[in-house]
Amino acid sequence: MKKWFVLGGLALAVSMSACDDNGEIIRSGIIIESDFEQNTNNWEADLTEYSTATDTSIIEFRSGRTPLPEPLDKKRSAFMLQSHNRSDDMFMFLKRKVNGLKANQTYTVVFNIELGTNYPASGIGAGGSPGGAVYLKAGASTIEPAKKLEDGFYHFNLDKGAQSEEGKDFLILGNISNGLDEENYKIVMRDNAAKPFEVKANANGEIWLCVGTDSGYEGLTRLYYDKIKTTIAEKVIN
Repeated sequence: MKKWFVLGGLALAVSMSACDDNGEIIRSGIIIESDFEQNTNNWEADLTEYSTATDTSIIEFRSGRTPLPEPLDKKRSAFMLQSHNRSDDMFMFLKRKVNGLKANQTYTVVFNIELGTNYPASGIGAGGSPGGAVYLKAGASTIEPAKKLEDGFYHFNLDKGAQSEEGKDFLILGNISNGLDEENYKIVMRDNAAKPFEVKANANGEIWLCVGTDSGYEGLTRLYYDKIKTTIAEKVIN
């Protein structure tokens, strides 16, 4: 049995196997652990679900590596995403490409996300709670996640579902509430360990990973992705 480990945001493969409840063999493949301490680890940010007629300055979209906010450890870095939801359905996301997989092989993908958020679930805001009405989603696809322009509107090109609903390309990991009764930044954990996502690699052994927030709250949302760990496991029918 051989394991690959992850160090400094590098992806290292694992050679292990187990069976799921359906008797299918799951073989570990790649673990990608991004802590953003040194760089973005190939994650890229973007924003969708707004009109070309919208003054983009009022969307206030910002992204990039930055220190964590107080009272969190400001010596640590995170990938910050911010936008003001002007369309009642704005989706801001991170994506990265993964290669080196087996061509046309089916994989399961588990996301473990550590997110810095200051929004209580019980908060009140236009369109919904700043914490409870913003949904963290994650998925994988052979198609690069991107915005596409149709009839003067920037749509997301994959099926992410609508806010509290999942789509065929994305699962919901939970909302962005901090679990507190007040606005104060806290690192919260979200994952889909109980419901691994399945994706089939393309002919070049490539997939795209994507995490993002689907917002029903019509206000400003600022989040800090402190760590994104992704486990990509080969699935073989027994």
